Parts: sequence; structure tokens; C-alpha cells
Amino acid sequence: MKNKSWPSQKFKGSWMWVIGLALLAGCWGADVAKAATAREIDVSVDVALENFEKDVAGSKPFLAGAKGLLVFPKVIKAGVGFGGEYGEGALRIGGKTVDYYNTMAASFGLQFGAQAKTIVIVFLNEDALKGFRSSDGWKVGVDGSVAVITIGAGTSLDSSKVNEPIVGFVLDQKGLMYNLTLEGAKFSKMKK
Repeated sequence: MKNKSWPSQKFKGSWMWVIGLALLAGCWGADVAKAATAREIDVSVDVALENFEKDVAGSKPFLAGAKGLLVFPKVIKAGVGFGGEYGEGALRIGGKTVDYYNTMAASFGLQFGAQAKTIVIVFLNEDALKGFRSSDGWKVGVDGSVAVITIGAGTSLDSSKVNEPIVGFVLDQKGLMYNLTLEGAKFSKMKK
């Protein structure tokens, strides 16, 4: 009979969880470990919207017609087998920040590593915006749906063809990302 070492007897499958948590914590980094100030979030939202308008043709007039914009400049997703994502952002109405939010989501499945993305949620309908603002933690797919918009290379955003009350865009450092969903993401108001 083979003698098992103490760690393998004591913890069995727990090592995978420990490694996953360590990677998740390490990928998050010190900049995410501390909550951003209101000023830091506002500056990051300004930069994210400038990049969005630069990367997505036709987005400036589209955003100008929105009832509200929920912008998360940096959402970090990390995982090994199981994962999570977190980011902080601001809700803007009429170009001014009215509230601060965080987003969180968890996932399980084949995944390894970390990535950063920007999320822009556009409220095109006043009732949808009111419903979002009155909720205590709004979850995509439960409290409302967000139509994630993808635009092919060389095309521009045509607001006349968008007829959903809430639409979302997900971007990475290279621009608009495709085949993504926001299903399961939860947005909660923060005090800043």
C-alpha cells in the first residue's frame, strides 16, 4: 500500500480551489483591491467614452440620444475552472454622473486566465432607466434584458435600427468584442 502524503490526505481536491483563489486574487491586482474614488471613476468613464466614440463609428450621435449611460471602464474577469468578474463605474444622465455602481458576476466551466474589458450600457427608454435606478441590485436576465450590440468592421452604428430599451457594448483593448453576453451580471449602487 502506497503511503499518501499529509496534504493529499487532508485536503484532497481542495488544492484546485486554493490555486484558483490565489490566481483570482493575484490577477485582480492592487489597483482593483482598493475601491476607486468618485473622481477616479469619473476620469476613467470619460476616457472609456472617448475610446468608445473613437472605436465605434456613429456612436457619438447614438450616445447623445440616450436617456442614460452606465459605463464600467475596467471590468476584470479571472478564473481557473470557476471565475468571477468585478468592476466599478458610473451612471450618467445628461452627461453628468448621478450614481456610482459596481458589477459582479460568477462563472463556472472551462476557463483559465484573466482579461479586462469595458462595458457600456445604454438606456434608450425612460421607463427602463427608471426601473434600473429604482432597483436594489439589478441583474441582467432577471430584472431586465440587455441586447448586446455587435458591429462588423467597416460598418457604423445606426440608431434607427436599434429598437431595444437597453443595449450594451463590450470592448477590450483592441475594440468591440463579439459573441459576448452580459447575462448574469449584477449591477449594484455604491456610495461614493
